[in-house]
Amino acid sequence: MASRIGVFVYGTAAYAVFLATFLYALGFVGNFVVPKSIDSGAAMPFGTALLVNAGLLAAFAVQHSVMARRPFKRMLARVIPEAAERSTYVLASSLALIAMFAYWQPMGGVVWSTDDAVLSAMLYAGFAMGWMIVLASTFLINHFDLFGLRQVWLYLKGQPYTHLPFQTPALYRYVRHPLYFGWLLAFWMTPVMTVAHLFFAVMTTGYILVAIQLEERDLITLHGEKYRQYREQVPMIVPVRAAIPAGQPASERQTA
Repeated sequence: MASRIGVFVYGTAAYAVFLATFLYALGFVGNFVVPKSIDSGAAMPFGTALLVNAGLLAAFAVQHSVMARRPFKRMLARVIPEAAERSTYVLASSLALIAMFAYWQPMGGVVWSTDDAVLSAMLYAGFAMGWMIVLASTFLINHFDLFGLRQVWLYLKGQPYTHLPFQTPALYRYVRHPLYFGWLLAFWMTPVMTVAHLFFAVMTTGYILVAIQLEERDLITLHGEKYRQYREQVPMIVPVRAAIPAGQPASERQTA
């Protein structure tokens, strides 16, 4: 029982770190409230800043993708209780982001900006909408399972973990990856686009497109023909077609 309590405390602590990281990320990308944001800090030579920032983004991308793959999960389950695997992934992702927040370097220069109050308000609204879509998407696919709390809670109660049913939750009838759509809005919607912010947005967009391919390969392995049909019916990120009728297949949850 002591080990079960320990795993539950570990999972809860990992979630707390994630929550704090998520809130900090909002201020980091938006350039407000937090002490170190995407455009703050002492300037260094452009080439050095570019290498540092590229390394930080690459480190996060490798961690986020490698740890989400089934072979790594199986290897990790030999070392820690299986119930703690998702929490470990969440904690590692949060630590990778914290390192990026701490060591990110400004790169100088403004790519675009606007003083128009209406346009600025629209861009800030898009920024806010992106973060809300991200958060809403996690709850649609079971927020607590996605971030490991359901796993450690079931383990604490001595109950086996069961996969979530394959279903069509709201936004997932319009796009297969509304969570990623939200991230794109959050990263690109800004009235002042600096060089550092643009580099961040371009690189994260590229990573998202790669991550979707890896994720959907896992989802096809898990769900087979159901997910293939879903992929044919529903756009990947941008809702360019009508929603599928309620009750038809949709993504169980993000695997990454």
